[in-house]
Amino acid sequence: MVLRPRYLATLTAYKDTHLIKVLTGIRRCGKSMLLESFQEELQAKGVGKEQIIAINFEDMDFAPLCTAETLHAYISQRLLRDRMNYIFLDEVQNVADFQKAVDSLFLRKNVDLYITGSNAVLLSGELATLLSGRYVEIHVLPLSFSEYLDFTKTDAVTTSGASSLGRQFAEYLQFSSFPFTSELHRDAIRIREYLGGIFNTVILKDIVARKKIADVMMLEDVIRFMFDNIGNLLSTKKISDTISASGRKISTHTVESYLSALTDSFIVYRCSRFDVKGRQYLKTGGKYYLVDVGLRWYLVGNKGIDRGFILENIVYLELIRRGFAVYVGKAGNAEIDFAALKGDACSYFQVSLTVRDAATLERELLPLRQQRDHYPKYLLTLDDDPPTSYDGIQRINVIDWLLSTRT
Repeated sequence: MVLRPRYLATLTAYKDTHLIKVLTGIRRCGKSMLLESFQEELQAKGVGKEQIIAINFEDMDFAPLCTAETLHAYISQRLLRDRMNYIFLDEVQNVADFQKAVDSLFLRKNVDLYITGSNAVLLSGELATLLSGRYVEIHVLPLSFSEYLDFTKTDAVTTSGASSLGRQFAEYLQFSSFPFTSELHRDAIRIREYLGGIFNTVILKDIVARKKIADVMMLEDVIRFMFDNIGNLLSTKKISDTISASGRKISTHTVESYLSALTDSFIVYRCSRFDVKGRQYLKTGGKYYLVDVGLRWYLVGNKGIDRGFILENIVYLELIRRGFAVYVGKAGNAEIDFAALKGDACSYFQVSLTVRDAATLERELLPLRQQRDHYPKYLLTLDDDPPTSYDGIQRINVIDWLLSTRT
């Protein structure tokens, strides 16, 4: 089992605090594996097996516990009175009224509670009301490029010009960042089948069933459009008009409902706009990125692919991993790919495949140069040139940046 140290460090930091640790993320992103790793770490540090109660609600062995009452009774009977009890409830949204059992267990001082879910609805409605201020969300994504190298047992040579590393990065982009795909040994057919299983499970279980969607073909049309337009500024009206023009009429209300379901299931992320001069969040427009670019390859293939937008997608997810709130930066009439906020600080990022053409370089630098503040500014590219600076704007090879621990 390959560890994911960033997430394990977060779990360790919150261990034994009177907060419910809520792990969210798309199905198969590694939440269950992470919990298993953490349980092993607990035992290595002296926690007894009898102190750990772990239940995965996708395992049919635990089907009888899928009501709040039966779950609460099962756990209560096994709690140790004189020691801390570590409770792990995996995919807890499969339990009817699970929030009642979670709330009751939380009241016990000798219970350290960890739950996971594959849908944002986990933290909405009654649970959020019941547990307001009493939980911390730890959002889990599929593998970063650095983690991918660990999972595929590849030595991370951080020289940007290393051809083997470039090849690994190309495989990472195509063959997916879901942890299990690393065990399929770059077998495109098997990986495609596996991604199809994830895609269909998310669509059918987390979207169609929950939203009670009758026109599945229309939903798939919207999904294909979204997958084919990652990195483009979109609005519900633009999506509605484009799909309707192809002969299948769809209202903006329906599009909005579908987009909400896609983001709730963590298969798609919305990157809203932020006015960097007025320091205001903008409600209109926005871009969408995929949780895993391999899913795009599965659904629409690589035909007509804009590799620049794929690279943007990778950078967006990495910024999320590093704890930033990420927005499309609006700077007057110009656009900055990402304004990454953390507390009161902001960092700006432009992403481009290459800037060796002088005109392209100037186009990418211009929005950053127009920002007169003193926040860090970065230009990330795939060019295997040495890092350089333009009036304080740092140009860095994107692979080196992905493998670094700095922002």
